[in-house]
Amino acid sequence: MVASYRDLRLQVVSGDTVRRELGILRHCLEVARKEWGTPILINPVHSIAFPEPSKAREQRLEPEAAMRLAEALKRTRVWYLRPLVSLAVETGMRRGELLSLRWCHVNLSNRTAYLETTKNGHSRIIPLTPGAVAELNGLPRTEDRVFPVAANAAWLAWDRLRTRAGLPELRFHDLRHEAVSRFFEMGLSVPEVALISGHRDTRMLMRYTHLRPEVIASKLGPGVSKQHQVAHPKT
Repeated sequence: MVASYRDLRLQVVSGDTVRRELGILRHCLEVARKEWGTPILINPVHSIAFPEPSKAREQRLEPEAAMRLAEALKRTRVWYLRPLVSLAVETGMRRGELLSLRWCHVNLSNRTAYLETTKNGHSRIIPLTPGAVAELNGLPRTEDRVFPVAANAAWLAWDRLRTRAGLPELRFHDLRHEAVSRFFEMGLSVPEVALISGHRDTRMLMRYTHLRPEVIASKLGPGVSKQHQVAHPKT
């Protein structure tokens, strides 16, 4: 039955979605078996093969795409879109985390923001870049939340924005990938980036990281001068 469920779901949703659903089912059956006394000798989810995980997205906000997005943001009438996008890149916060952020948890003097509720269930304190502080300073404080917007309204506004920018494949979550990659390019260590992003698994953090080789090359030192070039013997 579990194998049939897997195969049917794979016709509708991605393999990663099926993996998450099977993981939830596996956990529920384990709780029922070990703690509730349900007469299940073997968890059936352990006996089936999970779909292969998809390759990590390598979506970065390339300069041309960033310009198109910036131009589209200039034309939007939705007041919160530009600061929402900017803060996503500056902080690496998820859309839901940004929408749930409260002014009482923002300390601009210390340049920190406290997230009480996150996707993985653990709260965290995020250090703010100067750009993030500037964005927050420019926002009106009319309500308790920094962005008093419904999640669905924010998603629809983003969807219209990326369409207008000619970037239909760009997901809001890709801005988080961009932020994490930039943090590493700034020279932050793995623990430092994990503190900001909230990743508790280093392997998952690496899936979010897509460094530009040219940035790494610039850190290796200046270009090779002529006198330091290796001479090749003439043939």
